[in-house]
Amino acid sequence: MRMFRPEVFKAPRDFERPDYFERLSDDSSLKVALEIGAGVGLHALTFAAQNPEVHLFAIERTAEKYQKFEQSHTIQPLVNLTSIHADAIPWVIHAVPPRSLAQVFILYPNPEPKNAAQRWFNMPFMQFLLSRMQTGATLTLASNIEAYLDEAEEQLNTVWYLPYERTQVTTARRTHFEIKYMARGEPCGQLLVTKPENYQTPFDAWTM
Repeated sequence: MRMFRPEVFKAPRDFERPDYFERLSDDSSLKVALEIGAGVGLHALTFAAQNPEVHLFAIERTAEKYQKFEQSHTIQPLVNLTSIHADAIPWVIHAVPPRSLAQVFILYPNPEPKNAAQRWFNMPFMQFLLSRMQTGATLTLASNIEAYLDEAEEQLNTVWYLPYERTQVTTARRTHFEIKYMARGEPCGQLLVTKPENYQTPFDAWTM
């Protein structure tokens, strides 16, 4: 795995660093979650409503999906949810300080069938994302493609050396994709990854 180079990524257009992260150093009780690829926001809105003690930053790159997300957020305003229209990688680099995330969600990402290097657990960016997670933080990856989860599991065992639990999704209805797949009877699975104590990355003290 080649070394990730965060310094080459420019900030997203009209970027403003959330001041919420500045409060973390003063209040250890604050919890922050990140969702990458929030789509139209079903999981983000549900999670934020059910977890008022956690502030969720939910990122969606596609303009059409983000607009629908924003419309739903306007109807259901939640002070602990921030929706972001940006590419996740530069936004995380410029916005998120080290050891600040308690949870990360990557739910039904594009499987990138023609470009394996763009799958999340195959990307050097993963080492940077792990540096932004607290000790004990969890990352949830869900997919309806068994081979995608198999590959991610292999990477966890041979590249990232992280503990995880692999389970089948049974009753969750977190995203529209999950609802569609389960209505068809397609099996959905997930990996729940935990960042252990003393886990180190090259970016543990790196800030933009």
